[in-house]
Formats: sequence, structure tokens, C-alpha cells
Amino acid sequence: MSQTPRPAPWPGDPFGVTGELPPRRPPEHSSGRRPAEAHPDGEAVRELLDDAVGAVDAPDVVLALSRDGHRAVRCGGTGPPPPVPRDRLRYEIGSASKTFTALLLAQLTQSGVLSAGAPAAACLDPARPPGQLPVTLAHLITHTSGLPALPADFFLRALPTWRTDPYAGYPDRRVVDAFLRRRPRRRPGTRWHYSNFGVAVLGHALAAATATPWDDLLTGQVLRPLGLDGTALRPGGPGIDAIGHRKDGSTRTSPLNVGGFQAAGAVRATPHDLLTFLEAHLDPSGRPLAGALRAVRRPVLRRGWGHRHVHTVGWFQHPTGHGPMYFHCGATLGQQAFLGFRPDTGTALAAVCTRRFRARDTFVATAYALLAEA
Repeated sequence: MSQTPRPAPWPGDPFGVTGELPPRRPPEHSSGRRPAEAHPDGEAVRELLDDAVGAVDAPDVVLALSRDGHRAVRCGGTGPPPPVPRDRLRYEIGSASKTFTALLLAQLTQSGVLSAGAPAAACLDPARPPGQLPVTLAHLITHTSGLPALPADFFLRALPTWRTDPYAGYPDRRVVDAFLRRRPRRRPGTRWHYSNFGVAVLGHALAAATATPWDDLLTGQVLRPLGLDGTALRPGGPGIDAIGHRKDGSTRTSPLNVGGFQAAGAVRATPHDLLTFLEAHLDPSGRPLAGALRAVRRPVLRRGWGHRHVHTVGWFQHPTGHGPMYFHCGATLGQQAFLGFRPDTGTALAAVCTRRFRARDTFVATAYALLAEA
């Protein structure tokens, strides 16, 4: 049975999330301790992070926790240490890149450059009539556009390189053309369906509307203002990027080529940069992009029985005993990421590992539980 979201007004598998979100009630962490028992640089927190690192079966694992601006970063893994310290490498974060895209859209909206209610087709082709029920930029970022997870012809084109480079054969122009040709089966804004396709289209629409290439747009509007110089949208090469691994944990993967899906999954960043990004969300006061950082935390729709699942502009939101936690997961062909923050405790967590998601994988559950107990 389909589920009808309740969008709130918002003025103005390749990348990870496939419908499998962590449970709303997180499992108790095996250590029985809580990060709140000690300062982030205290021994109790370091031991708890070490326990969590040890619970993840991956060649490289980094857990970076911040509370009230104080950080603790712990590294480990089943593989030999790389030449560069693990916490200094850039990791592919897959679908968690969408939180960067959401912040960009919020910033462009807050600054009056464009409206989140603008039809995406009009941004991509100004001469095209918008139609009676246009897909808007807000529909695309909130996964209510009616678009499928991927374009209809994506799998056929990706099949020859499915295990190595599935997105490379689907460039920018093909993403845009697939959107402009498609006739929506549902009225935009009435159904929630997670869509890499939709967020990819959003990226192209924002680039077209601002007459700025995607890399320059995100860098100029988000990365540079927040001081994220350890974040990139393209591979950087050996000694800069972490090396991903397949499910077996021993076979290496090549750097991800996202083709025309940059806005949906291109970001790679160091754990320290990811913490900086999350700390800005925790306390936007006095920071660049303050209005946008507050905007992406506001709930915009609820779905599921009893409207239990809450979504903001860029984050999934779950309740805790004292306040909401915000998070987003991501995965590529050989890496995984979990980003989350809790304003009630002033805690942020960035977790990354270099092994492809597999059945009974402990990575997301471990990171989620750690943040939920913070």
C-alpha cells in the first residue's frame, strides 16, 4: 500500500539508502556505557569509540565524535594501516552527499537567488512550458517528485560495468534528458520515494539556474564558506583518498565515478571535515550559511502509519529520550558513511569505513546506536 506524506511548507544501489533505515529504537550498545558520562576527550569516551571501531568488520574504520566543539577521533580496521593516517584520508560518503546538496538549495533559497518552488524543468529548459503539475526543486530534495530511484534505462546501460563503474555510462546530458522526457505517474508532492535520480536532476537544475558548473557551485556556496578544504567532488589519487573494498574485504575497488549523479553521491571528505560540517548544523549561530543550516533541520514531511517517519530538507529525523537526532547514511561500491548530530546533547558523529555494505553488516547499526546513546 502506498503511503501519503504530509509535506509542510518550505519557503522560498549504489549510493546507500535503499529503504533500509536503522530501527527507531536503537539497540543497546554492548559496552553499556554512554558518551554523556564523560567529556569527549576522556578515557571513557575513547574506550567506547574503540569498542565501536572494533565492532565494524572493515579494512579501515574511523569514528569521529564531537560534543560542544571537543573532538575524539579513533581509527582501526582489519587491514594494515595505510601510509597516510586513516583520519587524514578522504572517504566516499555516497548518499550522505545529499545533505550537502540540501544545504546548497537552502542557501540559494535563503539568499533569494531562486525559489525552492521553482519548476525543475524550467530551470533546465527555460523555453519549456512548466505544465499544470510541475516537479519543483523542493519535490526533488524531499523525494516527493514521483521519480523512480534511477532512470528506466539506467540498468541496461550500467550492466556491462555493474561491478566496477555503473554510473560512468550515464553522463549529465542523459540524466537531464531522461527527466525532461519522463511523464510522472503520480502527482508530485503526494508520495515519498527515495530517488538518486531526483537529487541528481536537482543538481543539474541548480547549476543551470545559476549558470555555474556543479563543482564550482557547491564549492563556492557551501564548501568554502564552511572551511571544508578536506572535501572534494572528484578523486584525488593515492595518499589522498581511502581505498574501498568489496564485500570480501580483500578485493579493492576503484574510485567512484558518479557520471551525471554528482549531486546525489559525489562528495568525498576527511572525517575531520565531516565533523566540521556537522558542528555547523549543531550550532549555526554566527556561522556562514546560518539561515540555511537552520532551514535544513526543519521537518517538511511525515510518512508511514501514524506519520512516524519524519524528514527534514536534508536529513532523516528520529526521536530519542530527550530530543531528535538527525542522520543520513551513504554507501558506494567499496565504502560506507554515517553522518548524524543531536542538538539536545551537542553531539555529532561522523563514521566511515572501507568495505561495501553486505548482509548483517554492523557498521550503520553501530554508528546509529552510538549517536542515539550520546
